[in-house]
Amino acid sequence: MSGPPPNDSTRIPHRGPTSKSEDGALETTFLIIGAGPAGAALACFLAQHGYTGIMLSSAPGTAKEPRAHITNPAALECLRDIGLEADVNKAGTTGDHMQHTRWCHDMAGDEYARIYSWGNQPEKRGEYDAASPCRHTDVPQTLLEPILVKHATTKGWKARFDSTFERFERDTPNDPITSHITDNLTGLSYTIRSKYLFGCDGARSAIMRQLEIPLKKEPGQGLALNVLVEADLRQHMEHRTGNLHWIMQPDAIHPPWGWATILRMVKAWHEWMFIVFPEPGFSDYSVRPSNEEYIKRVREWIGDDTIPVKILDAAKWYINEIVAEKYSDGNIFCLGDAVHRHPPLNGLGSNTCVQDAFNLAWKLAYIEKGHAQPKLLESYSLERQPIGAGVIQRANQGLRDHVHVWEALGVLPDDVEERKRQHAELSAPTPAGRERRKKLQDAVKYTEHEFGGIGIEMNQRYDSGAVYFGDEATAQQAPPSDPVLQYQLSTYPGSRLPHAWLNKRSPAKAPISTIDLAGHGAFCLLTGIGGDAWKQAAEKSRLKLSVPINAYSVGWKQDWEDVYGDWARRREIEEDGCVLLRPDRTVCWRSMGMRSDCKEALLRVLTSVLCR
Repeated sequence: MSGPPPNDSTRIPHRGPTSKSEDGALETTFLIIGAGPAGAALACFLAQHGYTGIMLSSAPGTAKEPRAHITNPAALECLRDIGLEADVNKAGTTGDHMQHTRWCHDMAGDEYARIYSWGNQPEKRGEYDAASPCRHTDVPQTLLEPILVKHATTKGWKARFDSTFERFERDTPNDPITSHITDNLTGLSYTIRSKYLFGCDGARSAIMRQLEIPLKKEPGQGLALNVLVEADLRQHMEHRTGNLHWIMQPDAIHPPWGWATILRMVKAWHEWMFIVFPEPGFSDYSVRPSNEEYIKRVREWIGDDTIPVKILDAAKWYINEIVAEKYSDGNIFCLGDAVHRHPPLNGLGSNTCVQDAFNLAWKLAYIEKGHAQPKLLESYSLERQPIGAGVIQRANQGLRDHVHVWEALGVLPDDVEERKRQHAELSAPTPAGRERRKKLQDAVKYTEHEFGGIGIEMNQRYDSGAVYFGDEATAQQAPPSDPVLQYQLSTYPGSRLPHAWLNKRSPAKAPISTIDLAGHGAFCLLTGIGGDAWKQAAEKSRLKLSVPINAYSVGWKQDWEDVYGDWARRREIEEDGCVLLRPDRTVCWRSMGMRSDCKEALLRVLTSVLCR
C-alpha cells in the first residue's frame, strides 16, 4: 500500500468556488445551504483544509435576531483550531457578566433566588479549568454569524444571500447533485451542480424534507415568544450581574400569552431578549400581541417606569424535541437545526452545530485529498446523531426541571389569590413555610444541571469505524454517576482529548495546551519518555500513507514538559505508550505501552480509521 487511494465516488472532480458547465449550470464541489452557525462553520472548517465552495441562504443577510448566545468551551475549541477564538471572545460578553442566573419579581424589585452559572461556580472552577483552555462566552448569533461568514469568504468561499434552495436531483445516492435555486430579488432560477450538498437550512429544512429522513419526535412543550428590547438597565445590574433572569409575578393579573419570561442579556446592559412563556395550558398559537401590549408587559417585568423601552423585534417559536434518525444520505449531509431541534436551555444549540461541522469537515477534506476512502463519511452520522439525541433530550429536560422552581414560588395556580397565598407562604415562620423554602432552595440548586452542565457540554463517546477499539483489553468505564454535571476525562478511544497545560524547559515559549498540539488538520500522536519508536512509526506512516501526522513526546526533557503533572494523571497510558488523535482531536486509538510491532500497529490503525 503506497500513495493515496483512488476515489471514484463521483464523476465531478474537485472544483474551486464556482465554474460553469456546458449546460449553464454552476459547478462546485461543496454546496452549503444555510449560512447560520452550522453552515458558516462548515465553510470555515473546510477552508482550513484549503477547500472552498458556495454557501447560500434564503435570508437577506446574517441573523437579525440574537437567538443563540452561549458559546461553550467545546465549540470554542473548534473555533480555536482555526484561529477564531479571539474574535469570538472579543465580540462576546465576558464571563463576569454571566456570573448568575436569577429569579425575581421584576428587574428593579424583589429577588427570589440566584445560582452561579457558566463556569462561575466557586466549587466547579477547577473542574472547568481542567476540562479546557477555553471559557464560556456570551456572543449573540447576530455577532457570531458575521465572524464566521467573513472568515469563510476571506478564505475564498462564495456566499450569496436572498437565494432560496428549491429542490435537488441526483440519479443515485453518490451521483452528482443538481440543485435548483431561486434568486429572491429577481425571481430568476438557476442550477448548481455539486459533488456534495449540505443541509444547514434550519428547522424547516427543505433538504431534510426532500430526503424524507425520519424524525424522532417527542411531544412539544408549547409556544414561546422572543421580544427583542432596547432598555438601559445598568442602574439595576451592579449587584445583580447575570445574563439570564427568570421573572415571575405570582401577584399579577397577566395576559395569557405573557405569564413569565426569561430576560436574556444581549448587550450589557442595554439590549435584552425577553423569552416569553404563555401560561400553562395555553393553546392559542395564532396569538399576535400588539406593540403596545408588549411594551406594557415588558414595563411590568422591568419594574421601573422611568426607563425608556423600545421594541426592536418580536417572533414566535415552538418548543420542540426532535432529532433525525440519521444525518446523511449518500453524498448529502445535514447538520445543525435541520437535524436537532430543541429549546435553548443548557445553551447547546449553536455549540452542537459547530461541533457537527468540525466532525464532518476533516473527513470530507481527507477524502478529497485522497487520504481516505468515502466510507469514512459513514462515521459522521454514527458519531453525531447520538450526540444530537442527547442534546435535545437534555434541553427539554432542562425546561421541565424549572417546574419545581415554579411550584415552590407558587406561580402555577390559575387563581391569582391562590398564587398570592402560596407565594406568601415563603415568608411564613411555619412548618409549611419552612418546607416551601427548602423546596425552592433544592429546586434552584438542581438547575445547576442547566447552568453548570459541564458533562453534557464536554462528554463525548464516539463509536464508529473511524475509531479503533481492537487493542483495548477492557471495556470503557461506566459514565459518571451524573453525566450532565460531571465531565469524564479519558483517553479511551472515541473520547475527547483531555486538556493539560504543557511547557518548554526554558521560559522562551508560552505554555501550550494538549488541545493546541493536536488538530490543525493533522493526526497527532502523543507519547513520552521511551516512546521514540512511536515517533519513528508516525513518520513511517506519514510517508507510507501521505497523511499529515504530528508526533510529540511529553515528559522530563522531552519535546514538551509536563510540569504540572496533569498529562501524566490524565493520559491513562504508560510513559512509553501513545495516544493517537484524529484531526478533530478525538482519540482514535491508544497503546498502553511500547510494543515491538509499533510501526506495523500504527499503520494498521490509520489504515482502518481512514477506511483504506
